[in-house]
Amino acid sequence: MRDRVTAVLRRVVETFQSFTPGQRAISIFAVVALAVGGYFFSTWAAQPTYAPLFNNLAPADASAIVDKLNADGVPYQLTNGGQTITVPQDQVYAQRIKLSGAGLPAQADTGYALLDKQGVMTSDFMQQVGYQRALEGELNKTIKSIAGVQSAAVHLAIPTKDVFADNQQKPTASVLVQTGPSGKLSSPQAQAIVHLVSSSVPGLEPSKVTLVGADGKVLSTDDAAGASGAADARTQQTQAFEQRMGSSLQQMLDQVVGPGHAAVQVTADLDFDQTETKTQKYVADPNTPPLAETKKTETYTGNGTMGAGVLGPDNIQVPGGTGGANNGYNAQSETRNNAVGMVTETRKSAPGSVRKLSVAVMLDSATAKGANEAQLQQLVSSAVGLDAARGDTIALSTVPFDKSASDANAKALADAKKAEEQDRLYSLAKTGGIVAAILLLMFFAWLRSRRRNKRLRRLQAEIASANEERLQLELANARAALEAEGGETARLAITPGGGPNDEEAAAERELRQREISSLVEQQPDEVAQVLRGWLADRRS
Repeated sequence: MRDRVTAVLRRVVETFQSFTPGQRAISIFAVVALAVGGYFFSTWAAQPTYAPLFNNLAPADASAIVDKLNADGVPYQLTNGGQTITVPQDQVYAQRIKLSGAGLPAQADTGYALLDKQGVMTSDFMQQVGYQRALEGELNKTIKSIAGVQSAAVHLAIPTKDVFADNQQKPTASVLVQTGPSGKLSSPQAQAIVHLVSSSVPGLEPSKVTLVGADGKVLSTDDAAGASGAADARTQQTQAFEQRMGSSLQQMLDQVVGPGHAAVQVTADLDFDQTETKTQKYVADPNTPPLAETKKTETYTGNGTMGAGVLGPDNIQVPGGTGGANNGYNAQSETRNNAVGMVTETRKSAPGSVRKLSVAVMLDSATAKGANEAQLQQLVSSAVGLDAARGDTIALSTVPFDKSASDANAKALADAKKAEEQDRLYSLAKTGGIVAAILLLMFFAWLRSRRRNKRLRRLQAEIASANEERLQLELANARAALEAEGGETARLAITPGGGPNDEEAAAERELRQREISSLVEQQPDEVAQVLRGWLADRRS
């Protein structure tokens, strides 16, 4: 194993030594960049994720908790002006349990927890005061849970019950809220707090709840909350109606004179009064028989003499005078009670009807020269349903539009698009150039490596051939010299394979071969020059 590691290191060193100065600089820069990037990545990955431990802490509680965390060596961070303490996410629950065991945060008992401390010897007055404090504490907690409310204080004024109903007073309440730095309470939130408090206390009306902000401004008092909410709703409904009518007219005029060449303003006066009308009608059907009918007829006729005279005492007629010869009497009386039907109609008008409508239209004189203003005015009147009897008005005028701002915006938009396109093309060209440069470097490195490998193999072959030729030459020279001096015995002594030291010679030749190969890899140009010199000497 150790030999393998050594061999790998040796090959790495040899490869690095075979690089050109530029390749060595690039390799060193890449290794350093990888090391620095790995360091920063490991540092970022090792950094823990922080989660809130406690929120909305009092300064005293925050100081005590920070001292405890410092003593325990727990990392922490302070946010929200020191009111929120965050610790590593994997330690949140453990630290909460540990700090709770130490009595932190040291909050006073509030809410219904106050009732737990009352004993059997508590007086009725103390019980009433304790209940009121507990109710105020619970309302504080509930109001603080509303989004945007940082702290709250509720004060209840609950009168004692009186035996006389006429002297009974109604409870009242005042609420002080402090919002966070992000914003202020909206009107619906103020109404929600008022109704929340009024619904929590028996007999407390919403008009008896006063809501005050931390800046001293009254947010709701008496029926201001209801009036403000109703006013906001009416304003929103009116604005929605005006925007709907204006957008419809704008879309229609854009198709006539083109986009950006017409401006429309609609002002509506809506009637939010709710009225109820009740109408009664009496209908008689002639075909219906009467409910009751009475007829009376009297007729007297005759030619006899009728008694005439002055009535005397006791209604006794005194004879005297003569009656007419042709006297008559006729009397008729008719009474009829017909059946009469009654129709009752009740109508309720929903609030939000249009009381008055005013429309103003401006056309660009540069594009509306061929437009007929009378036709356009009639078209707009029909589109919005103008009623002259209702007092609706319309004004249509043709004026030159100031297009400097729109032209500047269009130019700026075009320039921005052009710059964005240029940046995109530059980014693509830059990326393509970098990729092309990397590919070229890789290609040149591969080509150079291929050439160097070919040259190394050729040099190794030349070295092997030169060594073999030189060895054969030396052996031939030595053989000739020995033959000249010692004859056949000397010749046999120097013949290859004939001595006991052949293995040592082979090992030495192999060692020299490796040294020569290493020298060729490190200094190929110098070795090639030496070989050329040897070959030239041998040929000469």
